[in-house]
Amino acid sequence: MSLKLLIAGLTFLTSAFSTETSFRDTYPKNPNIDVLNYIFELMLSDETDVIIGRTTVDVRFLKAGVMELRLDLIKTSAELEGKGMTVNSVTLDGDPLKYRHESDALFISLPQETEPEQRFQIVIEYQGIPATGLNIADNKHGDRTFFSDNWPNRGRNWLPTIDHPYDKAKCEFVVTAPVKYQVVSNGLKVEETDLGDGNRLTHWKQSVPIASWLYVLGVAQFAMQEVDKYDGKAIQTWVYYQDREAGFYDFAIPTKQVLEFYSDYIGPFSYEKLANIQSNSVSGGMEAASAILYSDRSVVGDRNERWRNVVIHEIAHQWFGNAVTEYDWDDIWLSEGFATYFTLLFIEHQYGRDEFVKGLLSSKNRVYSFYEENKDYTIVHDNLDDMSKVTTSQIYQKGSWILHMLRGIVGTDTFWKGIQSYYAKYKDLNATTADFKREMEEASGMELDWFFEQWLYNGGGLKLSGNWEYHSEKKEIMINLDQTQDDGYLFTMPIEIAINYSEGNSERKKLQIDKKDNSFVIKVDSEPKELILDPDVWLLIQADFQKK
Repeated sequence: MSLKLLIAGLTFLTSAFSTETSFRDTYPKNPNIDVLNYIFELMLSDETDVIIGRTTVDVRFLKAGVMELRLDLIKTSAELEGKGMTVNSVTLDGDPLKYRHESDALFISLPQETEPEQRFQIVIEYQGIPATGLNIADNKHGDRTFFSDNWPNRGRNWLPTIDHPYDKAKCEFVVTAPVKYQVVSNGLKVEETDLGDGNRLTHWKQSVPIASWLYVLGVAQFAMQEVDKYDGKAIQTWVYYQDREAGFYDFAIPTKQVLEFYSDYIGPFSYEKLANIQSNSVSGGMEAASAILYSDRSVVGDRNERWRNVVIHEIAHQWFGNAVTEYDWDDIWLSEGFATYFTLLFIEHQYGRDEFVKGLLSSKNRVYSFYEENKDYTIVHDNLDDMSKVTTSQIYQKGSWILHMLRGIVGTDTFWKGIQSYYAKYKDLNATTADFKREMEEASGMELDWFFEQWLYNGGGLKLSGNWEYHSEKKEIMINLDQTQDDGYLFTMPIEIAINYSEGNSERKKLQIDKKDNSFVIKVDSEPKELILDPDVWLLIQADFQKK
């Protein structure tokens, strides 16, 4: 049910702050440089954990005068116990380029000042043992495997890239590994060749630009199943060969139904396939574009609800986080809050309203549990520089609730209209919270600064305590609703009340809380049996509300 009529006349002064000014994290972005494609050639071995890499960076310079290309790449060091990468050469058209490799960055000197739209293909040859980012280890069956673990910025431990969401690029993985292994990665497999020396070369190509944390590599003794197709694109399952029966059963559903739902309601699926992959590098799921990694423990053979919901969540990321990617880590809720809420929206569509509400209430409990220890925590970060803090449960759960409340404010049809517009405009690009707000304002015709500021850019949690009583002589209900949170924040929000009568009929009234103490008078025809606060579960509140 829409609550937009209640706030049609609402004005909210933002004084010195505007949500149009997005926060910026501290990564050294260079908007004059745009990497178009990476070709990662890797040699893997069973004799050593050393990887031998050759990366070709196809880079375009958008303005004149650029003299240096900065890439992220962790250097071999004593602090890492000898792990890290050692650069052997950097070349352009076969000619050596000067470079310096300092700690976690590779600085490459260009042969001359760049011209606008000039492109170079720079080749970096390197080797080393990844400290993290590529997990080389035995799986649960004792078999050696190689799995990426790039989230959120660990890809720099084994791949020279601009390791930040703002610069999206296509990628290719050309992997040489012993013939016993199968290799899976982003995009489509374009070559698989046995080299005759006990090794096999496998080439995967991702033709849609993605952020660096979404590059994926899995090398193991797999069982692979072509489950189905959606819109002509393969749906695949990759599991350890020992888990073939259980894994093929678990991952057979609900992937296609989820793809259909999000494609119908949001917009087209961006990638060339969708693979569900069992791995030992993640503890839950990792939404790598077109090739999702799941924990060893995800394969159990019973299609349980927990892992079903992880699958839905990671597929939702293919739209939000992957296709539409936050420009800054400060806006990580555009990934995780969205994926969490759109998981619930699929559950509502596929399994019913009760399951949807159950998920909302579970999220609410987690929101307030976190809030009690972190009362000033904001969903949009402020110049995040500690990547260990990039996500919390609040980013997921409160972020999803913010979308749900926004849907309640603007109405369900308008919500979907805004989502579709946002996706269409920023598909395969980057977006900010301010970009999302503008799309929702255009779709709804409403000014939403007040909503975004209090829920995304401020902390706090809304708590209500109140009562009601009926005055028979005036045929009036007196309602008191007080904001009781002690965090220093006050909220302005619409709230609905259901008035139920003994005769079985009922009515709804919409109120607005905008002060610490709020009082309302409602005229009625007869004495109510009960009043229910927020009967359709639209508002993120803890409430104590009863008859006086």
